[in-house]
Amino acid sequence: MLELGTKFLISYFIGSLMGALIMGRLRGGVDIRGMGSGNAGGTNALRTQGFMFALGVVIIDIAKGYIGAAVVPGLELPFVAYDPAISRTWLTICCAAAAVLGHVWPVYHRFQGGKGAATFIGTLIAIAPTLIVPLLGVWAVVVTLSGFVGLATMSAATALPIWLAVTRLPDDQPLFIYTAVIAGFIIYWHRGNIARMRAGNENRNQKMMLFSSKRGSSSNESS
Repeated sequence: MLELGTKFLISYFIGSLMGALIMGRLRGGVDIRGMGSGNAGGTNALRTQGFMFALGVVIIDIAKGYIGAAVVPGLELPFVAYDPAISRTWLTICCAAAAVLGHVWPVYHRFQGGKGAATFIGTLIAIAPTLIVPLLGVWAVVVTLSGFVGLATMSAATALPIWLAVTRLPDDQPLFIYTAVIAGFIIYWHRGNIARMRAGNENRNQKMMLFSSKRGSSSNESS
């Protein structure tokens, strides 16, 4: 259990390195948590700081998810012995989840982070890269039809465990459990978006819609 606990914490600490705040320091101390929606994710970064800033944020947030899931489980650590009782699959899943949780509740930044989407994608690149294309496909379809980035993110995350349940169970049970749990968390982290959609005051990203009246702008934050 020492190996599992130690590597879980390492992945969590890596996940807590916020792309938005790293880019903000490189930009001279910009903190987008005090701008726009206040979310430390790629969408708010794009809306408040522009494309290149947002691109840097997304790359960092995806990379830390990948590192947490692909690199940390295989580390040889001093004073932490290899534990043969721990499944390598479950160790990887736990480290992946820790990176996502670190992004949402970063210990370095008063537990004020993003909503986990980009870091979740980074973990999937490491543990199930074949799921990336359908994940982005569902996201693109929903956002182009609705204009709601948050709804697209929730829909894409929810589609993954449903697809795995139909096509891969019982063989890929750990992956199914991981995607189902993270999908539930992503919906919870988007509860503000859900409330605004129910109230009818959630703005749409008209530029991303296939059929658009060109009114309004996006306030959905999903990274």
